[in-house]
Amino acid sequence: MEPITLHTDRLDLRPFTPSDEDEVHAAAQDPDIQRWTMVPSPYEREHAKAFVGEIVPGGWREDTGYSFAVRLGTGGPLVAAIGVHVHEVFGSRTYEVGYWATREHRGNGYMAEALVAVARWAFTALGAVRLEWRAEVGNEGSRAVAEKAGFRVEGLLRASLERGGTARDGWVGALLPSDLGLPSALPYLPAVSAGS
Repeated sequence: MEPITLHTDRLDLRPFTPSDEDEVHAAAQDPDIQRWTMVPSPYEREHAKAFVGEIVPGGWREDTGYSFAVRLGTGGPLVAAIGVHVHEVFGSRTYEVGYWATREHRGNGYMAEALVAVARWAFTALGAVRLEWRAEVGNEGSRAVAEKAGFRVEGLLRASLERGGTARDGWVGALLPSDLGLPSALPYLPAVSAGS
């Protein structure tokens, strides 16, 4: 897929480029980002360079990941990063969202605003029928953003995340196109509960 730019009332979301290296490196020094996300720790200059120069363009080129730099308006500061990662499971494509916000821009609703914009794009441009969110149990900030954007937390997955050689429990949630008032790329037949 060709890289695109998304816009909200306050934000511009565009694919990361090499010019974002310094801001990515600075943001990823935040202990909370290193603690709760999958970025390397410690986060070195080489990690930022590889992310903006190789990983992001490769994901767009190979249709395996679509990462956006979230900026406050055109040319404004980097306030967050968000990406949709594609996985093949039993011959079907699944879509998972991941994100982090810079310390100085948390609490302004930017992350939820960006998440809704990316979700709408994933449903309409990628044809996703479900967008998943996962986070380590205890990552209350990530969970609050997901829930504010309309995700439903669906459960706890035991030993589903690996950090530093340790398996950890994770939350999983999902957003469907209908949650945002959008049509689905596929008909949806929900399960009927045994008690119905």
